[in-house]
Amino acid sequence: MTDLPRCRKATWEAVETWADRIAEKVRSAGAVPETIVGLSRGGWVPGRLLCDRLGVHRLLSLRAQHWGVTATPSGKAELSDGPSGSIAGEKVLVVDDITDTGESLSLSVDHLRAGRPSRLESASLLHINHSKYTPTYFAEEIDRSEWVWIVFPWNYWEDLVTLAARAAELTPGVDSVRQTLKDRSGLDVPAEDLLRIAAYTPLDGAEPRRRER
Repeated sequence: MTDLPRCRKATWEAVETWADRIAEKVRSAGAVPETIVGLSRGGWVPGRLLCDRLGVHRLLSLRAQHWGVTATPSGKAELSDGPSGSIAGEKVLVVDDITDTGESLSLSVDHLRAGRPSRLESASLLHINHSKYTPTYFAEEIDRSEWVWIVFPWNYWEDLVTLAARAAELTPGVDSVRQTLKDRSGLDVPAEDLLRIAAYTPLDGAEPRRRER
């Protein structure tokens, strides 16, 4: 059976509020970092927002590849690149957008610890309390019984392609896909957004066209 999870679309306004909350917690703890490490790809934008709020000028990247299917509460993570600079002796805050399974952030913290920072803390905008890892700071906690797939602004199109393709397996056609996403996932998607992705992702039940090399 095609899997269509309940979804929650995060707005930029909400993201800004979450970043404000984390920055306030960090300052209250007297733990403003010297370096922020944003996990690729979900932690890049939150990391940059926290740099802005905390006056941190050094932003590094660490790539955590999550092996799973979009919009599922499971999957495996592994580190594939980074960090993009030395953190020896630095006060470090590693940032992601959400701790769901917690694997990405947990692996990243363990990896960065080997870089000998003077202090290492972690943060995520959202924390689902079934996660095996709890970050030092988070803006909002979601109970495991209320798990939904969070559609962040920076992965809206990527998630929409996956979700719309699944909906098309059940009810082909742009209008039907839109209604299915609304009914099954609670995701109200503008028709023009679905028309945009229909140009390269079949939503009419047809097989995807093979690209010629």
